[in-house]
This record gives sequence, C-alpha cells and structure tokens, in this order.
Amino acid sequence: MWPTYVINLADNTERLENARRELAAQGIEWTRLDAVNGWALPEETIAEVYDAKRNARLAKHPLVRPEIGCYLSHVRVWERIAEGDAPGALVLEDDFRVTGDLSGTLAALSRDSATDDWDIVKLYSIRSPGRIIAPRQIAPGLALGTPYRVPSTTLGYVITRSAAERLATSSVPFFRPVDEDHKFFWEAGLDIRIVDPQPLSLGAQETVTGTVGDTRKRAARADARPAWQSMWARLRYQAGYNLKLVGHRLRGPRA
Repeated sequence: MWPTYVINLADNTERLENARRELAAQGIEWTRLDAVNGWALPEETIAEVYDAKRNARLAKHPLVRPEIGCYLSHVRVWERIAEGDAPGALVLEDDFRVTGDLSGTLAALSRDSATDDWDIVKLYSIRSPGRIIAPRQIAPGLALGTPYRVPSTTLGYVITRSAAERLATSSVPFFRPVDEDHKFFWEAGLDIRIVDPQPLSLGAQETVTGTVGDTRKRAARADARPAWQSMWARLRYQAGYNLKLVGHRLRGPRA
C-alpha cells in the first residue's frame, strides 16, 4: 500500500497519541511529519509565502497564522511525497478519527490509481458532499466519484505523486487556505474525487496553539473594516466561485 503521513505539531502530543491508536487499530504503518507552526513564523517569511494583496481582492477573509502554517505543512508533505518512490500517499491531519475501513480504502485506491488518472481523493467531508458525478465501485461496498463541489477540508486525502509534485512547486505564494484552493480545482488542473462511505471523521480538537476557527473568530472581532465590507467580500467570493464552478463542471473534471 501507499505510505501514510500524519501532519503533527511537536507540542500536540495528545493528538499524536490519538493518531497512533487509530492507525494501529487499522494495521497501517505511518510516518509523522512535523507541522509548521504559523505563530512561530517571522514576518518576512509570512510576506514571502502569503499574498495578502491578492487575498484582499479575491478571498473572503484574511488568512490567520494557523492557516498559513497549515498550508505550509501540506506543502511540506507534498514535497516529501514528490521525493519518494511510491506512486502516491495518504495524508492525515492529526485530529482525525477512523470510523470506517481506512486500510481497505487505501488499498483499493492504491490499486485503482493504476487504471484511472485522478489526482486527489478526499476521505472526509464536513457536510454531505451532495451531487456525485460518475460514481463507480472500486471494491465491495466502496464507491469512488467526483464531488460536484469539492469539500472544504484536508483532514484526510490520498494524493498521487505527480499531483504532489505539481502542487509543491506551484502553490507558494498562496492567498487562500489550502482546503479552499482544492475547491478551485481548475486552477491547478486537479481531478479531485471522493469515496463513499467516508472512512474518517473529526476527532479531538484540543491543541496547544489554538484552533484555526478560534483564531479566525478573534481576528474577525478585531477587524477594523465596516461590517458591510466583510459581508461584501464573502458574497463576492461565493458568487464568483459558483459561476466559475458551473462553467468548469460543464467542460469536464480537469477544465
């Protein structure tokens, strides 16, 4: 089977132990990958990797430091996968919980990649993924298809080596969160799929550095812009995304 990487901040020992138990129960060997702590990044590094001007024009909210660190952590794991010999890998953030046959799903996807040319397969969606395009069975009781709307999460996904190499070299500087960039799959020419049933769910959220959601709420309270500007940015973002999504889905999965 393809290798498995768990993204984990060194101080988040409880999350690491949870990940260890979950994967041991599945019989999955794995490698810890040291996450990037966004709070520890110097301002000059932030300026190099985060395009704040483009964010102000095109995103729905400014990125907070944990989001920047999260994106760089995924870039780090893509680089590791691109340097390896395996055709792909499973990437997990350390707050996952296994609720299905993760080992069987990974084995089925490892086999399926030899005959289909997808780039990323999402293993979790916060909400129902909704419409699935061209679902097909890849193992008994396991289907693979294209979500009309790509889920906004990077909790767990399988990625091919070629896609990891492409993303590692093209994603920085960024202006959206990493999971939001996946939603705009056409920008990187990605074919993103999802499995049913999904073998993962959210696990313990405790973290020594605070969650992205909590940090974003504090940033929103401290935002000096009038409320209408923030609302307009969100509406503009969503309307633009919906229009582009419809156009690209009409043209095909990699359009």
